[in-house]
Amino acid sequence: MHNITIRKAHPNDLKKLLEFEQGIITAERPFDPTLKKGKIHYYDIEKMISASHIEVLVAESDSEIIGSGYARLEAAKPYLNHETYAYLGFMYTDPNHRGKGVNSRIIEALKDWCRSKDIFELQLDVYNDNAPAIKAYEKVGFKKHLINMRMGL
Repeated sequence: MHNITIRKAHPNDLKKLLEFEQGIITAERPFDPTLKKGKIHYYDIEKMISASHIEVLVAESDSEIIGSGYARLEAAKPYLNHETYAYLGFMYTDPNHRGKGVNSRIIEALKDWCRSKDIFELQLDVYNDNAPAIKAYEKVGFKKHLINMRMGL
């Protein structure tokens, strides 16, 4: 794990990050019947990289990008005890590098960025049936908070 470095994403990382986005979508399709068929995009990665309220990070090993994640600053509901929180997303690790702590290293770096912005609340979404992702997030300290429910009509 010592040869894994975490750095801010650059525009020249876009091709690889677009591949990661499709990897996330492929992994999530079985959990979400509401996703459109065909190729879709969750993110405008190019804009995210340059946005001041979003920190997009990549993990590298031997000059190869092997993981990604972002923290996006969001306004909290007015009745909460914090004004702003960070929403984490775009968490992806290349399948050949899973189990090496890549995701936890990215999350630690995102936590550091959030602390530097005086943010002390992190949130993310994960599909209820995605047990491996839930386990990975719980391992780094996340706890279940709300359950989002839906019904198709």
